[in-house]
Amino acid sequence: MTESDSYERMEREDLEQIQVERLQATLNRACQNVAFYRDKYERLGIDISKVKSLADLAALPFTTKEDLRDNYPYGMFAVPLKDIVRIHSTSGTMGKPVVVGYTAGDIAIWTGLVARVLRGAGVTEHDLAQIAFNYSMSSAGLGLHYGAEKIGASVIPSSGESVAKQVAVMRDYKTTVLIGTPSYALHIASYLREMKIHPDELRLRAGLFGAESWSEAMRDEIEAGLHIKAYDNYGLTELIGPGVAFECLERDGLHVNEDHFIMEIVDPGTLEPARPGEEGELVFTTITKQGFPLIRYRTGDLSSLLPGDCPCGRKTARMKRVAGRVDDVIIIDGVNVSPSQIEEIVLKVEGLDPNYRIIVDREKGVDTIEVQAEISGDFPFFDEGAKVNALCRRLQASLDEGLGIRTKANLVERNTLERSEGSKLRRVVDKRPK
Repeated sequence: MTESDSYERMEREDLEQIQVERLQATLNRACQNVAFYRDKYERLGIDISKVKSLADLAALPFTTKEDLRDNYPYGMFAVPLKDIVRIHSTSGTMGKPVVVGYTAGDIAIWTGLVARVLRGAGVTEHDLAQIAFNYSMSSAGLGLHYGAEKIGASVIPSSGESVAKQVAVMRDYKTTVLIGTPSYALHIASYLREMKIHPDELRLRAGLFGAESWSEAMRDEIEAGLHIKAYDNYGLTELIGPGVAFECLERDGLHVNEDHFIMEIVDPGTLEPARPGEEGELVFTTITKQGFPLIRYRTGDLSSLLPGDCPCGRKTARMKRVAGRVDDVIIIDGVNVSPSQIEEIVLKVEGLDPNYRIIVDREKGVDTIEVQAEISGDFPFFDEGAKVNALCRRLQASLDEGLGIRTKANLVERNTLERSEGSKLRRVVDKRPK
């Protein structure tokens, strides 16, 4: 067992003591070096010296993505730029990107955390890990690359290659572990079916997928299409990148790396702590980051805490896989609908490919929701219109019953909808006037 792994099996009382000590150091560093925190706490009359327990954390205000954007690009850095050795950022599709700086110490911690993620899924120095994440301003590709090298795995950085080239590399190089987004894994599985390549012609045995919320139904689809065990992992560029939480071999929730992050779950409406087991918004405080510390950061991701210890022996808190985002929840006729609910329904309808799009619009003052799904390559599209219509009605009925609202189903030809090419895929198109 490595020194870092010892934290995963530490008794709760001892772990919380370490969290408090690291929290106090982080608060001091943030208030000394980040004007945003210093000015805000002074304005609110907050005395950080009074934070002596995890419960005291609740007295501190939240940090939001808007706060980070308002301080673009370097306003939230806690060290001089000369001490920053790496810069990553979010995509910026919804506004200014969030720019994150890493010191050499941050990179070392990050590498160790990602190594922990990979070991949790059983990856070893004997594996050949093919990383299909884009190596870009996003943190996913490089973060997982360094972690895989840390444990001695052979890394194949296949970022940016076409799906055909990805599969060719898997076959020729004898890849054993695929790392990327779940939607891209589905894209690869679809390509194998289309090319009539049996998954057993590959050496793949496991896949680590993240950067998107994905359902158990999608996990089943990936595993059936690639003949692998699929593992979830969670992270955000703002926090550190991949390495915040991960599934172990038990795949019963994601272990949070609590020696580096303090997790809270709050009601996104009231911002009060969620009840035990209740779904809410994930809030994280970094307690070892030097370059870019964050205090009570609202992630916008929805999850809940799982009770009890994991059979694997780790004692860290476990969260359920992310169910979606606060801003992805669609309200139709007063009913909350999440993309993950729709995904579960689409994937259960035989005759459909696991590729879909959700279009939300407003007609005559009434919100509408349309689900577009691709017909499977094995299903006749033009030749047997009656069967296609029956399939569409079946999807329509499943959506209406499963969601409890009136929806519109629309079937499209295979390869019509956007597919992941290694980066995060957004499936919801909201056309409603802002």
